[in-house]
Amino acid sequence: MTNSDTAPPAPATMTADEYASIAQSITDEIGKVIVGQADLVRVVVIAMLSEGHVLLEGVPGLGKTQLLKTLSEVIDLQFSRIQFTPDLMPADVLGTQVLQEQEGGRREFRFQPGPVFGNLILADEVNRATPKTQSAMLEAMQERSVTVAGETRALPRPFLVMATQNPLEMEGTYPLPEAQLDRFMLKAMVPFPPAEDLVAIVERTTGTTSVNLNTIADGPTLSRMIDLTRQVPVASHLVRHAVDLVAGTHPTHETAPDQVKRYVRFGASPRGAQAIILAAKAAALLDGRPNVSTADIRAMAVPALRHRVVLGYEATADGHGPDDIVAALLAAVPEPDAGLRGAP
Repeated sequence: MTNSDTAPPAPATMTADEYASIAQSITDEIGKVIVGQADLVRVVVIAMLSEGHVLLEGVPGLGKTQLLKTLSEVIDLQFSRIQFTPDLMPADVLGTQVLQEQEGGRREFRFQPGPVFGNLILADEVNRATPKTQSAMLEAMQERSVTVAGETRALPRPFLVMATQNPLEMEGTYPLPEAQLDRFMLKAMVPFPPAEDLVAIVERTTGTTSVNLNTIADGPTLSRMIDLTRQVPVASHLVRHAVDLVAGTHPTHETAPDQVKRYVRFGASPRGAQAIILAAKAAALLDGRPNVSTADIRAMAVPALRHRVVLGYEATADGHGPDDIVAALLAAVPEPDAGLRGAP
């Protein structure tokens, strides 16, 4: 529940300082419920401010769903939750044609929208649905529209899919197809909390104290923030650095490090470079800076690329995961020359 029914009206234009202030207020409100996990919250907020989809992976019970539900209370958007299960069908997500009786006894089919018609979509345990149902999300995530019975309908904007998934080693999970993984702008791993945070979690959740959350922003405010994110300038040498990182994930590319050539089957798509740049823009504004730095590019490389590299069986056999490959890539691809960093 929120303390106010409506968020404060958004200004006609938004400055970088206002952007950073609102984003910090959103983070602070989330912190009333979520203990620790600062890096995780930052990745989720960055994806939201870029109108990008985000995938959270971790074992059950670490607060993935709670984090996204809390965000839905802090931001006044149309919220839908879809609980993915093996028997979920595409029509349960997208909607379907329903036969309705009109005045005079005439009957006609009318479209009944599914839960995907919202602003913030919580796709809970998304990898427990069958591939057929997973495919229903592809058009929605990429084109912000759905096609049912031959008619394409636009989804409301902003449109954000925030999904949780359990590790594939757990019972009842299906691997997400690469085409769907590529549509997630960022992927965040949810770690087990340290003992100090676990103590605070237990104390918060086993007592009688309830948390009241304030609504920080509404849809128009978030849309202005998303627009401002895209306006952040990025120097050409930093765009090239992001492209070099993505190119280095391809084992056939001349700049690919040895670990990539040995362990990677398929590298990241161009969406990887787009994700790095957009996320770096949001990260710069969150830190109160008007332009992107090399550190922003390299910091966003891991969440933008970890789910876009397809590893071979050799990587599993040798105990290497996607994060190891991206770390090796960052070590192998040099930062832009110092003389270029000051270039406009």
